[in-house]
Amino acid sequence: MKIGIIGAGNIGGNLTRRLTALGHDVSVANSRGPETLRDLAEETGATPVRAEDAARGAQVVVVTVPLKAVPDLPAGLLDGAAEGVTVIDTGNYYPQQRDGRIAAIEDEGLTESRWTERHLGHPVVKAFNGTYAQDILDRLRPAGDPERMALPVAGDDEAAKRVVRDLIDELGFDTVDAGGIADSWRQQPGTPVYGLRAGVEAVRKALAEVSPERPADFRG
Repeated sequence: MKIGIIGAGNIGGNLTRRLTALGHDVSVANSRGPETLRDLAEETGATPVRAEDAARGAQVVVVTVPLKAVPDLPAGLLDGAAEGVTVIDTGNYYPQQRDGRIAAIEDEGLTESRWTERHLGHPVVKAFNGTYAQDILDRLRPAGDPERMALPVAGDDEAAKRVVRDLIDELGFDTVDAGGIADSWRQQPGTPVYGLRAGVEAVRKALAEVSPERPADFRG
């Protein structure tokens, strides 16, 4: 597939490494310009581009930037994407640690990914937000391996969610359907599933046991 990755930090960089190794055509962008991605491009064969060009022709777009940076993404970011593009949101809300207080999340009760959807003008699938970046490289396992990790995946578009779940399977991980974007609070920071390195049943249990109250450390 043609995949655009917007954000070349730990998650974005390691997804670039794995997805190119699997043979996907990856374009990668960051906020500082393609010239700063030369080393990653040489290592992986990905194409460094400007953020406004990352989605051009892409069947899958991964948005993996700090939440506070989402409103600063280029307008019309997805205009040149392939028809029916699937958008993956890896974002997390860290009000005290990084993002500052976001009123729509705190006061309106929007989930992080619903807030991101509003800014992008496109539905998203929430995935990888509670995954340690190094695990993307180190903890992949073949299907059926008893030590294979499972990742929660939330989204309202079942077809898009299937694209993401199939891609994660290709990367070497199982998935658990975590419901729609309105349910994606179940995998936000501070929840039992966030950062959980476990299989399908443990992930399902963690998603079921979570409290809807956002932990104090993750409130603005």
